[in-house]
Amino acid sequence: MIIETSAWGSKEITVEQIYRFEKGIPGFEDETEFALLPMEDGPFFYLQSLKQGALSFLLTDPFIFFPAYEFELGTGDAAELGIGEHIFVRCIVTLHEEIEQSSMNILAPIVFNPSNRKSKQVVLHNSAYQTRYPLWAADTTQESASIEGGL
Repeated sequence: MIIETSAWGSKEITVEQIYRFEKGIPGFEDETEFALLPMEDGPFFYLQSLKQGALSFLLTDPFIFFPAYEFELGTGDAAELGIGEHIFVRCIVTLHEEIEQSSMNILAPIVFNPSNRKSKQVVLHNSAYQTRYPLWAADTTQESASIEGGL
């Protein structure tokens, strides 16, 4: 299948790269199908809308930048995703002109279920996590200790 993207123009994808967001992504509820496209160098991915070539999100694996990151997926979210044995988590990255100021949204991770191609951005309620966690924190040990136990 070929999709149109603003970053790469026409891009060929496989069915295995397509994920369905039953309720869309908060703020983009009408967008329900996205392709997860890995970047060649580094731990980053693009989540590209299949309908709108100009709509994509930069994602990363939060555990690379914040090893102490953890949360419990609610039973409703788990049921909606049909969670089995294998899932993976990515977080939306916000890039800034000064790359050191870039951040990721660890308050609302995106959970992917590759067995049924379902995905959902989960907002963690009653959490000390933030929407703008520094991507390159100077001291992740101190920061993780300050928010540990938040979930």
